[in-house]
Amino acid sequence: MTYLDKNGQLTRGYNVYIDAETDDLGTRMDVGLLRMEPGDEFVIHEPRKETAVLLFAGKVTFAWDGSSVLASRPDCFHYEAYCLHAGCGTRITLTAREPSELYIQKTVNLNPFPAVLYTPETVQTQHAGANGELMGCMRREIKTFFDYDNAPYSNMVLGEVLNFPGKWSSYPPHHHPQPEVYFYRFDHPQGFGAGFANGEIYQTGHNGLAVINHGFHSQTAAPGYAMCYAWGIRHLDGDPWKKTRIDDEPHAWLWKPDANEHIFRG
Repeated sequence: MTYLDKNGQLTRGYNVYIDAETDDLGTRMDVGLLRMEPGDEFVIHEPRKETAVLLFAGKVTFAWDGSSVLASRPDCFHYEAYCLHAGCGTRITLTAREPSELYIQKTVNLNPFPAVLYTPETVQTQHAGANGELMGCMRREIKTFFDYDNAPYSNMVLGEVLNFPGKWSSYPPHHHPQPEVYFYRFDHPQGFGAGFANGEIYQTGHNGLAVINHGFHSQTAAPGYAMCYAWGIRHLDGDPWKKTRIDDEPHAWLWKPDANEHIFRG
């Protein structure tokens, strides 16, 4: 497990977290945060890589292949997402209309495919833990932009989780052979949480990035602070991620409907 805290080092423009050409940290992906001011323009043109651009906050015009869409998202806690997913060779132009921050994820994929813009109307959302499981401690919203089901041509998966204050996600602890990255946002810059991976514990913070290469993992947000994180997975060659999760056996019983019956309710 690797955790990168670059919040105090972020500047206007593209901020590199993972550069696959120099050190992919086991992810086989490029990951970065783009910070833009009104009028800024940023161009992405990767001849060998597919690219996903997720708007965390702001107002940005996405332009590609003769299409242009103005996307507005004041924040990722109250508003749904815009995510552009484009194949190799696609020229993407991003133009900021307001101060904006965007998550960018790339990986090698030599098979071109038409770009798709996922919008608030098309994002898949699962309201997990909404039925009172574990006394509501697992309540969260899991948003999937693209995965093997709707984009089998891609070498990646990208989604977003809204982790309610004091609640848990990626829970019960589980693992999968495919590497995963988490990029964290908090509704307050001083917000924090905790992540658990392969027996290690790390503190999460605003604009922090965790790389999970192996082992069981789960996480939680501190009470009072909402946490939203992008989750990205790179398929393994011949072994794509198909929503497979392997639960940590000692904790698998937590899936039972009566898992909380032993708890005293005074």
